Amino acid sequence: MPKNNYYFDHAATTALDPKVLSAMLPYFNKEFGNPSNLYGLGRNANRAIAKANQTIWSVLGCLPGEFVYTGSATEADNLAVLGVSYANKHKGYQVIISKVEHKGILSVCQVLKNEGFEIIELPVGKDGIVDLSALKKALTPQTVLVSITSADNETGTIQPIAEISRIIKDFRKKNNIKIPYFHTDASQSAGYLDINVEKLGVDLITLSAHKLGGPKGIGGLYIKRGTNIDPIIHGGGQQGAIRSGTENVPGIVGFAEALSLNKKDKKTESVRIKKLRDMLEKGIFKTISKVVLNGHPTKRLPNFLNISILDIEGEALLLYLDRLGIMINTGSACNSQSLEPSYILTSLGNPYEYVHGSIRFTLGKENTIKEVEYVLKHLPIIVKKLRDMSPLQLKMNQKNAISDHRAFIGGQAPHFVKKNAKNRK
Repeated sequence: MPKNNYYFDHAATTALDPKVLSAMLPYFNKEFGNPSNLYGLGRNANRAIAKANQTIWSVLGCLPGEFVYTGSATEADNLAVLGVSYANKHKGYQVIISKVEHKGILSVCQVLKNEGFEIIELPVGKDGIVDLSALKKALTPQTVLVSITSADNETGTIQPIAEISRIIKDFRKKNNIKIPYFHTDASQSAGYLDINVEKLGVDLITLSAHKLGGPKGIGGLYIKRGTNIDPIIHGGGQQGAIRSGTENVPGIVGFAEALSLNKKDKKTESVRIKKLRDMLEKGIFKTISKVVLNGHPTKRLPNFLNISILDIEGEALLLYLDRLGIMINTGSACNSQSLEPSYILTSLGNPYEYVHGSIRFTLGKENTIKEVEYVLKHLPIIVKKLRDMSPLQLKMNQKNAISDHRAFIGGQAPHFVKKNAKNRK
């Protein structure tokens, strides 16, 4: 067994920052009060939430009261999609999303579809960017919500959120209406991109603490003042009755601390991590043949590297690397229990065999040059071992590292030949 762990799966979760833990600890025992109570312990808890609110409002550049805490980013996505759709169904029954949304969006849209809503899924190009012309065509006066991820959780491809916002605002102005509202899930991007809501032009934005050094079990939703939205959890009326339930005080304190620390280090860490990511990417393409980059080559988060290594299974590679202490993922962390090919990678036009050879490296602040060198030392050896056992030899356009999709049309598998076949080239 390896002596050290080499963690390259920061898109799944991140380690709790020691400073965040220190800020949270008093609210587990000493200051354990319910913030709804009027006596001392309750007031102390309420003050802690008020302080956290100030931090988060400052990071987002939003007005007081425009942020609601949830139990996760998935809950925030559900609140955004269900809350807006239910509150505005007297105006329309159409919701527009993209094919590369998080499961938290896709699953809740299926619920709406079963209730009679029309769900439009915008296509993306081979580079993972949403088709904006398709968005313009899809918008109607009956569209109540557009929800487009800031950056998908498999390739890290960054969507043109500000441009999408302008398209929606122009549509509203042209038709003299207040809908559709615009929501984006920034769970992955918040650690690296500007999340100022005025600059982005969004009405709702989802955040998650555990993606940026904060605790699990706490997320949140920015809701622009004046947005017509219904609660999906009812109870004691906390948080303006938008999300009832006793507030998770330690989680809220940790969330705010994580956002504050991230804001201070975001620029320098983004540059450092991108250099490590680029070093890893160049090393892989230099030492391993038949590798395909998934997602946009430049418009992606600085810590993301998603590739398909042909003629192997990504799951097998993951297990071999794990024995060496190297932790990666084969796709979305929320979809890792499924044996089905990644819906995000197939949305890019990748055939089944390519997708099953995909792996995702997502770097973070703990990663170092030595760790990248460790991966580059062992990865080519493992790939060779797996290819020696594989019966496949997929064809690829070596010039631009893009697959030949001609045989995939109609759902067929791409061209491949058995290694021992007479016509092997």
